[in-house]
Amino acid sequence: MSDSSIIDPQAIENLRSLNPGDNDEFLREIAGIFLEDTPLRIAELDESLAAGDVSKFTRAAHSIKGSSSNLGAAALRAVAEKLEHEARTKGLGAVAPLVDAIRAEFLRSETELKRILAENPAG
Repeated sequence: MSDSSIIDPQAIENLRSLNPGDNDEFLREIAGIFLEDTPLRIAELDESLAAGDVSKFTRAAHSIKGSSSNLGAAALRAVAEKLEHEARTKGLGAVAPLVDAIRAEFLRSETELKRILAENPAG
């Protein structure tokens, strides 16, 4: 069962419209980058949280916010934005639950994005 609130269908259509007739090749490329890069950014959140590196932490949260916004992963974007804001304004003292929320939202986004891509297989 799909949940279009996880990935905004309009964002997907916007990406498709940037390169019409390419059988979703551009969308797959953008999605692939997101699916490959976001776990690395989540690992950076974990590492910088453990090291107390607020600057690296906020950069990783900002990166997740931007990439999730591009793909219409609104819930993931919202958590990343909150995480970035909390780290900048209050430090890293209370952000661990939000890192867990980022991880959970990414998994939901990943599942839904893969479902969307499977609806229109390449080739």
